[in-house]
Amino acid sequence: MRRLALAALGAVALAGCSSATSGSGRATVWVTRDRGTIVLHVAKVPAGLTAMQGLQRVAKVGTRYGGRYVRSVDGVDEHGRRAWFYYVNGYLADRGAAEYRLRAGDLEWWDFRPWRDPAQDPVVVGSFPEPFMHGYDGKRRPAVVAAFDPRNPFVRKVARRLPARAVVATAKIPGDANVLFLGGALTGATRFEARLRTTGAPPGSPVRMLFLGDMQRLAAARWPFRFHYEVRR
Repeated sequence: MRRLALAALGAVALAGCSSATSGSGRATVWVTRDRGTIVLHVAKVPAGLTAMQGLQRVAKVGTRYGGRYVRSVDGVDEHGRRAWFYYVNGYLADRGAAEYRLRAGDLEWWDFRPWRDPAQDPVVVGSFPEPFMHGYDGKRRPAVVAAFDPRNPFVRKVARRLPARAVVATAKIPGDANVLFLGGALTGATRFEARLRTTGAPPGSPVRMLFLGDMQRLAAARWPFRFHYEVRR
């Protein structure tokens, strides 16, 4: 249990699907604080590095337990129930940072924040269009965009971007697929949230995202809600 808790904290640094190449191209590293409120670093690193090496390329990292545990980043040190967590393509990682090998296109996100349960916030929206595009650990799931009018041009644009199959919202969704439910917001408000389709499932498992708002933003912006765990405004 102790080892699992450390891994969920993102702090252990132990050394339909498709696979991605890990040894060429670039990955992206973000480092933030307080659920993305404060941005410390945004950088590109070579694919093929471990998540730990990617972090060390962009920040000064302090460790414990013989270098196996990330204690601090740029002097921001764990204390109480505040610690460093890391996500890959929107999923809270389930392994030490030295065990995850970055693939081309991966997005590695470290965030220093308070926690109640090490496994809280298992998937977030700030990395969208991930995990639809690159999945987790080199494995990408089939994707579905569900909407009341799948012929809407903005729905189609979002589906092409992911890429995903556009279906009517009442359609049966395959159990192994990541699904994005799309709807407009008449009041101009925006709601964007992400959940694992099965509570407690490991990263890489099917994801359910719900978006109500300006669909054009999802279709066009590179990271339309980057650094956000969820959006309600």
